[in-house]
Amino acid sequence: MRSLPLFSSCLAALSGFACAELNLSQPLLSRQVLPSTFKPPPVFKNVNLVRNTNLDKAYPRETINVIIENIDSKPQSKYYLPFETSLISRVGGLEVKDKKDADKGFFKVEVVGLDAQSSTEFYLIHLPTPLAPKQQQTLTISYSVLSALAPVPAKIGQSEKQYVQYTFSAYTPSAYVTEKQKTKLKFPSGDVPDYTTLPADLNAEKKADPQKQGSTFTYGPYNDVPAGAEQDVSVRYEFTKPLTHATLLERDIEVSHWGGNLATEERYWLTNQGAELKNHFSRVEWQKTQYLNPPSSALKGLNLPLHPGAMDPYFTDDIGNVSTSRFRPGKKENLLELKPRYPVFGGWKYSFRVGWNADLSTYLRKLSMGDTYVLKVPFLEGPRLAEGIQYSKVHLRVILPEGATNVKYSTTVPLVDSKTTVHHTFMDTLGRSALELHAINIMDEFRERDLIVTYDYSWTAGYRKPIVITLGMFAVFAATWVLGSIDTSIGKSKKA
Repeated sequence: MRSLPLFSSCLAALSGFACAELNLSQPLLSRQVLPSTFKPPPVFKNVNLVRNTNLDKAYPRETINVIIENIDSKPQSKYYLPFETSLISRVGGLEVKDKKDADKGFFKVEVVGLDAQSSTEFYLIHLPTPLAPKQQQTLTISYSVLSALAPVPAKIGQSEKQYVQYTFSAYTPSAYVTEKQKTKLKFPSGDVPDYTTLPADLNAEKKADPQKQGSTFTYGPYNDVPAGAEQDVSVRYEFTKPLTHATLLERDIEVSHWGGNLATEERYWLTNQGAELKNHFSRVEWQKTQYLNPPSSALKGLNLPLHPGAMDPYFTDDIGNVSTSRFRPGKKENLLELKPRYPVFGGWKYSFRVGWNADLSTYLRKLSMGDTYVLKVPFLEGPRLAEGIQYSKVHLRVILPEGATNVKYSTTVPLVDSKTTVHHTFMDTLGRSALELHAINIMDEFRERDLIVTYDYSWTAGYRKPIVITLGMFAVFAATWVLGSIDTSIGKSKKA
């Protein structure tokens, strides 16, 4: 099915592995701490900036298209992007690329930390090629903000609509002067009862601010915005869907060469960040609404699309096996439909685990030369919901066969930590190599990102466990024979 594309991807990955930089995901941690008085040097200006904010999902998605120009006398390659300290910890999946040449991939990005007295931190964007004086480049900066929507009112009736509020700055925060900019907001519907209006004098076209067109609002354009300028605004709009948030996802992928199997298990700790119930939950009212199926802020079910060939699924929670699930095999994907034991309303939590098996040959290839294997698996497979899911922490562990060495990986998912440990299971001798990857502030949009792992696995290592088991059985038989041949009687028996 996917053999040829997978093989081609593996060969492409191997060519990258020959380079010095293998692990493409650099940890997004502060590697340098600057004084609170630090200000980025004014070597750039933003000629034109357009920010698009998509509010269709349970987390805002920001896309900034900006034309930057080097106004210094020397080539420059460091572009600073400021965030409030309270906000930067909730920014997820920040990626930067050249809008006019996206095929070159993402730029290197890192967090620059300041001391505790500062209220601002920066993402430092490294331009792959220094920008010469008076030259321009168009950047596309995309990221999401987790836990950014506040339900207003905070408590609603069981069948009432849910409204959420999003607060942001009409001026896109920037460390540089911006000649012209505007912000476009895309709402899930036209039901926006409250929003901040700004004086027409601020608008470059002297029009009412914001301009409304259906479910789209536009703040601006604004001319000659100083560096660091902010203009707080907020919008409140109807969003009668669950704000599903995973505080932790633990994902284990176990590779078995002898069984030709790839076993996956995921453990979720979910919470609904939506509006809480004003009164006690009514089972009768809930059953009545199931016939009409109106929009609800409660999480009623989860759909997990799995790759073709997935089999033997299971779904358990803290109590035990959950029977309210259905598995639908298909040619393009296998769909696992999960239904929690109870609807998860705002403020409620639900933890569970789900797992399945798959044919290893779909994901693993052996190179024609040497003992190197290439494993290509999705970094994230989780539920797929129209309103999306946000993950605070993702811990991914790839457990390789015993005897696997020289473990390397490649992924475009931004990570905060990675290490190789030893995992012990039944009948292991030295233990299995386990690759552990940690990410924070991940969205379900990363479901399509792959993780490629290479490792060396000799044929002798494959026979280690059978040999150890065989020798162990012989040792048990030998010990039994030796113990059985020992005369344990006390004294000799007397003859009559």
